[in-house]
Amino acid sequence: MAALSAPAFAQTEIAAGADATGISGINDRIIDVEDAVQDDFDRDNDAARFGNPDRREGLFGSVALTYAGSTGNEESQDFSLAGRVSNNAGPWQQSVGMLIEFGEDQQGNKDKEEVSTIYDGAYYFNDRFYAFVLGRFSIDGLANGDPDYDGQPDSEIAEKLGDFARDGFIGVGPGYRVINTEQTAWRVQAGIGYRYTQTGAQKSGFDLVDPDGDGVFVREEVTDSSDSGVGYIVSSRLYHRFNDMVFITNDTDYLSSEDSDDVITNQFGVNFQMSDQLATRVSYTTEYQENRPIRTDNTLGVSVVYGF
Repeated sequence: MAALSAPAFAQTEIAAGADATGISGINDRIIDVEDAVQDDFDRDNDAARFGNPDRREGLFGSVALTYAGSTGNEESQDFSLAGRVSNNAGPWQQSVGMLIEFGEDQQGNKDKEEVSTIYDGAYYFNDRFYAFVLGRFSIDGLANGDPDYDGQPDSEIAEKLGDFARDGFIGVGPGYRVINTEQTAWRVQAGIGYRYTQTGAQKSGFDLVDPDGDGVFVREEVTDSSDSGVGYIVSSRLYHRFNDMVFITNDTDYLSSEDSDDVITNQFGVNFQMSDQLATRVSYTTEYQENRPIRTDNTLGVSVVYGF
């Protein structure tokens, strides 16, 4: 609260000479890694597992902007604008978020052009039963058939054509905490809503396919300009603590609709609190999207924090 009421802006140089010697850049990366690891642990702790996690009443929010552009030996630009507005009134909690990101790599080629908005609302009837509203709409300006730079390989363009240029969903439904103890917490929720998607191929009117798998891509016409219809979402959040040192989490989400690809994500995490100074988190994330050339992506993550 104090940070929001009186923002403080620190210089990037942590000591005299730190910029020229490269210390500032490394220090910034150290902070990024520390923040990322802490976010991993915070997500696994799941602040909402026992009830309404945010007790601050009224309207509040924040906006952050960052820009970095370089010239000389490298030509690159990165711009990000993020903001969130929240409002809590008794059992009713809601927030709206926005994210805008544009970027160019070291060769001056576009590598990011995304705009996203989210809405998250919940009404808590009691500690176990609640109703939710979820909304999201994302635009990826690079998901199309246009090359981002001269000579871009057909394989990269084909991958862009398979990405979502537009992807939106809004849904409502009930949620219930099946188990709600200090040792074990399990909540499930299911909702119905409306989903809209448009792939880069649908936006461009064509797709690039490799029918023989020999790296020779053929252009195929795409007639459908978008997909929309009734959507469904089912989610599960499981937390179990074995003892003071070890707890596990398993987060599962399933999004389905009549015409758009089904999307399933599952993240299993094991957290070890070795001592007051040492904590470790190991996670395995699976992301499945129907009709992609490679439908499933798997990611192993390891985070370790040691304080002294």
